[in-house]
Amino acid sequence: MQVERVQALSHGGLHELPAQFIRPAHERPENSKAIEGMTVPVISLLLPHDELVHELSKACSEWGVFLMTDYGISASLIPRLQTAGQEFFNLPPEEKESYANDPSTGNFEGYGTKITKNLEEKVEWIDYFFHLMSPPSKVNYEIWPKNPPSYREVTEEFNVEILRVTDKLLELFSQGLGLEGKILKSSLGSEEIELEMKINMYPPCPQPELALGVEPHTDISALTILAPNDVSGLQVWKDGHWVAVNYLPNALFVHVGDQLEVLSNGKYRSVLHRSLVNKERTRMSWAIFCVPPAEAIIGPLPDLLDDKNPAKYSTTTYAEFRYRKFNKIPQ
Repeated sequence: MQVERVQALSHGGLHELPAQFIRPAHERPENSKAIEGMTVPVISLLLPHDELVHELSKACSEWGVFLMTDYGISASLIPRLQTAGQEFFNLPPEEKESYANDPSTGNFEGYGTKITKNLEEKVEWIDYFFHLMSPPSKVNYEIWPKNPPSYREVTEEFNVEILRVTDKLLELFSQGLGLEGKILKSSLGSEEIELEMKINMYPPCPQPELALGVEPHTDISALTILAPNDVSGLQVWKDGHWVAVNYLPNALFVHVGDQLEVLSNGKYRSVLHRSLVNKERTRMSWAIFCVPPAEAIIGPLPDLLDDKNPAKYSTTTYAEFRYRKFNKIPQ
């Protein structure tokens, strides 16, 4: 089935949004303005250890999201990664289509666009490229773009750095729960933890006040690390309001996902967030999802439970959790 790509629609000179992209009135950005004066925490990984653990724990508990600085990745690596992704989306349509995915058959990796079988359900203003980055035993390199030629090299280099950063964050998050540093990584599958990359591409939108790039959701991951370009659009839900996450040069966005919320028995909060779009400029982001393997058993950590703090979540495999969430079955 030929899918109508959002990028092609945008470049076709639209002046009005097609009906399938127009959100219901209560969902539109124009009717749900972000609150002013609230800012997402910014945390440097160079803080003294005890202060760093405290600040991360506070951010994960109160916000479920923070901006991370001083994370030790080469200043040139992320721009090279972003250039490779931009060059892929600039390829001729027929070359991009050779990587098209087919979610209806369970094939989520590759070039995609959010589609829906329900004519009443609205469509998001986004194209994307999605694939597994780690562990190597599960990576299908055939789906990785051959063009630009730098794509595989720079993505593998970034994978190494993100694995290091993810390990560090999981250790600090464990300590913020009063546990040994290795506990969260072990609970998520240790060396079998998977990293998935989704390059989100939100082209210029003729009526951004009526559309959403991504509708409100929490990430099913344990944590998500996001490398954005300089076009703002991310908003997070805090205290009954949307709060804009402003672009900060060289900062990465870190989201707490559903799996950390479950493991922490609700101390850490999986953040509800959405993406807006821009009338003049293309917004892009590189999201890295840290997820357990399908067979991993995920539930509240026993060391966090007692008579005063009983389990708030059921224990199940990650595969079952994912199935229930995507099919909107109560957890």
